Amino acid sequence: MVLAFKHGGKIGLAPLLARMIAARLPADEGHWPPPLLVPVPLHRWRLWHRGYNQAALLADELSKLGKGELAPDLLLRHKPTPPLGGLGRKARRKALSGAIRINQARLNKVQGRDVILVDDVLTSGATSDACVTMLLKSGVASVRVACFARVLDEAVPDVDRVSMP
Repeated sequence: MVLAFKHGGKIGLAPLLARMIAARLPADEGHWPPPLLVPVPLHRWRLWHRGYNQAALLADELSKLGKGELAPDLLLRHKPTPPLGGLGRKARRKALSGAIRINQARLNKVQGRDVILVDDVLTSGATSDACVTMLLKSGVASVRVACFARVLDEAVPDVDRVSMP
């Protein structure tokens, strides 16, 4: 299902996938301001080729479900990266090195805010780590990662075997 959404153009799956993600997010505690929903960014060439950013579609649907305030362009992928499928953890980290930045025009929006980083699939964690690092450097209060699917470490080549809780 997630592959059909990500690579097959089945963007109509976004509401269903977002509802499934929303069910696992903590209940709204009524604090203000709400968390920022920040999609993992695509480079403009990948966006042009695919036609949509699947993480942005999920973040938009999560905002409609009341899970936060949409911030679709807070993170930018200013450097193109190769497709990460099939790459191991170290190769993914190297490919993402320096690729993610904070949109300086939106910097005033993040100070002290809680953020939910939205993605479709978390594989090695390299993309999430790059995004979280930039968000924390920008002064956000906290970052949680919300994704539809998680690839088991055993399925990722060259994975450092670390026990995860």
